[in-house]
Amino acid sequence: MPRAIRPLLAALSLSLSLTLPLGSPLQAAESSSMGKAGGEQAVAADPPAADLSRPPQAERSADAARALIRQLPDQEQQLLHAGDEFFLALWLPANAAEAHGVVVLVAGDGESADWPKVLGPLRRKLPDAGWHSLTLSLPDPQDELPRALASKAASAATATAEPPVDANADESLPVTDTAQPDPSTQAEPPPEDAIERHARRIKQRIAAALELARQQQAKHIVLLGHGSGGYWSLRYLSEEQPADVRSLLLVDVKPAADASPGLDELQANLKLATGDFYYQDLQVERNAASKRAQASKRQEHPAYTQVALKALPGNPEVEQEQLYRRLHGWLTLQLQAR
Repeated sequence: MPRAIRPLLAALSLSLSLTLPLGSPLQAAESSSMGKAGGEQAVAADPPAADLSRPPQAERSADAARALIRQLPDQEQQLLHAGDEFFLALWLPANAAEAHGVVVLVAGDGESADWPKVLGPLRRKLPDAGWHSLTLSLPDPQDELPRALASKAASAATATAEPPVDANADESLPVTDTAQPDPSTQAEPPPEDAIERHARRIKQRIAAALELARQQQAKHIVLLGHGSGGYWSLRYLSEEQPADVRSLLLVDVKPAADASPGLDELQANLKLATGDFYYQDLQVERNAASKRAQASKRQEHPAYTQVALKALPGNPEVEQEQLYRRLHGWLTLQLQAR
């Protein structure tokens, strides 16, 4: 069983504070002034420099992790190292003399490791079924804050700019602004290196979680991804293909923004036992699930199963219990098949 990390909480708080998206908008701006004859001070033509005394904004995922540190018992918290950063994972041991294995749960974008839908209920229920649970969250989407602030600044600059004065224009005629928006002021997709950096951070987090699972000498390691966490789990297994990860669980899987390859292409490279749990209430979800099922048939997947669920927004406890029972049944079948 992993040891509690009480002595490391201060280090975690510090490391999370330093985990910032690269390309932060708080950049140093150079300012210059030109002297005038007679000792007069020049008026700066450039806008004022950014206020560097303001601290950079931390990632929302880091803020959520600090909140969990305050709320949850120390023995549930694990500080894991991934690349050049530390991150918080949540651990619960199996309530059994001999555990079946470890289920590593990967949150989707914007979700904490104790998210009230799917992740929190599952990570607490799985130990009663004889499984260790280890839950981790994703870093913030790539360059989300710099892109938003850059777009806002460009819009403000466009709104305050004065149009040029035409000396030959007839002042009696109304002036109509027919200028087209400058493409340079429009929000652009993140550069390729930012997308790759985001994917690398996620891969390092999943690898760190799997390494902790291996330290438990578990007989079975299962990777479970919720939402876009399902995409990243599928991508990690497709690219790395670790031999000791026996099964993959996808819950309401979603494609990740700005990421490629797609779900169908990743699925074609994976042959391990896969349980695809989706909600059938929306047509778009049924269509996406149908495409995944068709892809599994084309590749003659040996152990791909889809399970349709019904959303119960008026009764979330019953909805979460339904999901847990279906997942528990699927895991039991996998144990019996080995």
